[in-house]
Amino acid sequence: MNSLSNCRLYGIVDLGYVKPEDAVAMTSALVAGGVDILQLRAKGHSTEAVTALGKLIHAVTRPAGVPLVINDHPLAAREVGSEGVHVGQDDDAVAKARAIVGDRCFVGKSTHSPEQAAAAQAEGADYIGFGPLYATGTKPDYTPIGLHHIAQVHDAVTIPIFCIGGVNSQRLDEVLAAGARRVVVVSAFLLAQDVRQEVSALKARLPA
Repeated sequence: MNSLSNCRLYGIVDLGYVKPEDAVAMTSALVAGGVDILQLRAKGHSTEAVTALGKLIHAVTRPAGVPLVINDHPLAAREVGSEGVHVGQDDDAVAKARAIVGDRCFVGKSTHSPEQAAAAQAEGADYIGFGPLYATGTKPDYTPIGLHHIAQVHDAVTIPIFCIGGVNSQRLDEVLAAGARRVVVVSAFLLAQDVRQEVSALKARLPA
């Protein structure tokens, strides 16, 4: 299984873009392309539905050594046996999520400023998502924070930082130049004509 510290490219199977019946095939394409870590994001779906789909996806990710993260549903993460769970700023605290999933499961948290990043680390998060860097259809209500805090947040915390929000192949160079070491890519992968090739090409441009 990939260790969290070695993960650079984070993919998300987002049911806002992918039909539930296509989620396993999309997972297979993302894994084949080379994502290091994968999240299932299923906003508005029941814990039971997330659990059922998570088990199917985990059957793809686990043999490939790709950690699976369940977004927003610690109970589903526990039932699936996923390697990780992710919570937002407005969701359960890290400690509450960890109490549900247990110590074998790492906990990530969304952050939108260096101050939130430092607070998440102090709270015990194992990694953070930092963004959204750009305006994104995934979270249209969030004001983009831009690139100017990326270097600052890397100085503020020691846990892995995954920069998220509108990252794609056209923007990757400027995101990396701003100091990012790890990125999350959502719609640019999920809407690609050749998902596997899109993942592989972008991953080849990330620093080792």
